[in-house]
Amino acid sequence: MARDQRTKGLNKSCLLLIVIAGIERFAFKGVASNLVTYLTDVVKMTNSAAAKTVNNWCGFTSMLPLLVASLADSFWDKYPTILASSFFYVVGLVALTSTALTWAWYPSNNLSSSFLFWSLCLISLGQGAYNPSLQAFGADQLESDDELPCTKDDHKSDKKSMFFQWWYFGVCGGSLLGVTVMSYIQDTFGWVLGFAIPTISMVTSIKLFWSGGRMYVYKQDGNNIGKRPFQSFVQAIKETASKLINSRIKLSSSNSEVVELELQEKPLCPENLGKVNVLNDNSRNGIYPLENAKVVLRLVPMWTMLLMFAVIFQQPATFFTKQGVTMKRNIGSNFKIPPATLQSAITVSIILLMPLYDRIFIPIARIITRDEKGINVMQRMGIGMVLSIIAMVIAALVETKRLEMSKRMPHSETAPLSIIWLLPQYILLGISDIFTVVGMQEFFYSEVPGRMKTMGIALYTSVFGVGSFLSALLISLVEIFTRSRGRQSWFSDDMREAHLDKYYWLLAALSALSMLFYVILCKFHRSRSELDSENCK
Repeated sequence: MARDQRTKGLNKSCLLLIVIAGIERFAFKGVASNLVTYLTDVVKMTNSAAAKTVNNWCGFTSMLPLLVASLADSFWDKYPTILASSFFYVVGLVALTSTALTWAWYPSNNLSSSFLFWSLCLISLGQGAYNPSLQAFGADQLESDDELPCTKDDHKSDKKSMFFQWWYFGVCGGSLLGVTVMSYIQDTFGWVLGFAIPTISMVTSIKLFWSGGRMYVYKQDGNNIGKRPFQSFVQAIKETASKLINSRIKLSSSNSEVVELELQEKPLCPENLGKVNVLNDNSRNGIYPLENAKVVLRLVPMWTMLLMFAVIFQQPATFFTKQGVTMKRNIGSNFKIPPATLQSAITVSIILLMPLYDRIFIPIARIITRDEKGINVMQRMGIGMVLSIIAMVIAALVETKRLEMSKRMPHSETAPLSIIWLLPQYILLGISDIFTVVGMQEFFYSEVPGRMKTMGIALYTSVFGVGSFLSALLISLVEIFTRSRGRQSWFSDDMREAHLDKYYWLLAALSALSMLFYVILCKFHRSRSELDSENCK
């Protein structure tokens, strides 16, 4: 009975960390969602250059967790990693705010351009370590009983699914405020205030995180177990410096700690309990790097098939926003809808529809599939990918209509088509988010052993990182190909001559091809729980 009660809800530390994650998303989205407008209107970049800059920056930000995760898992603990990375995060936000202030006073200052670059790099560096560590630390707050391997009930997966679902709900709530409130402030009151508010918000989230130190569960490996957070933070710095100087990594020689670590990796089977000495020898001989590499390589095919989904999700912050600038945005005589605020439709649809996922969708899915879980994680991701393809088809049709109406009014920069026509593609992307993004978080976290949980979250974020770079590469290739024929680029600065509709059709076709390979891979993929169950036999 006690176990059933615990699975009904998340504990206080989980809830606090979800709030902190929401505040961080408010800060990040307050910068990222309208950055393309800042680059075109203030920095004076072209549309394609601004889009590629945003894509590359988002890609760099999302790829950094892969580099930092191994450091966080091997050298540091999650708690000190969060504190250290948040420092770089805030410094980057302060620097970005100062660039907006400098441009307001000295519009032609070339120094601000390079300073802008370094400020964005600092934000990337901070967020790259902060996000995966915070999410993995949040998952650590779940009761220890739910983490026993080879359990035959579904309490562990149910509670883990609940955590990732509410985590994403909190993240979307912060993103919604960041997109709607900050884009309006930036367009109305200027960029200095528009960047200063996210900075203050991030500082607030760090104070909240620090204040909850006594209630957190610290699941640490090695010598840091049982230490206070600040002591762990200092000790982690000393150990990292020592290991870098000695150019080697030493694992604890304590048998009890090795057993505790290995129980997270191996099924709780009688034959494994008799191999403690072998495991200890393997850890000393450095077998973990090889095993970690095998885990990552096993997930690479599935990771690759998700890249086109990530490419599609770069469009709302870039070309969808530029589309909105050229459409009718008036509400009444005085108010104009900021184009970037339409990104809020994604998060609104997630916030409104996510509670219905468990209450309506899963019961219906149980009837159709005759499976108690309704759908598994692989099916959940696949449904979201299909919805994202439909969203791009709708986006192409709307853009075709916008171009037709623009050509009827050649002397007007604004097409006589309401910006509301863009809402369906945003909403569909929001619904696909509920399926694919939440599924990706659970998939990558569950498919790695306990020693690699930060790496699991990093693999999830890296999908969007590589997707951003892939999006920038596609833009460059399309530009080269379309201009080689002596015509206007598909991404022409004159939106009446651009052909974003063709680009959207291209993305839909590539995503459909990726979806086909994904379905084939799903038939051959075996989950970690299935492999562990076989080892128990």
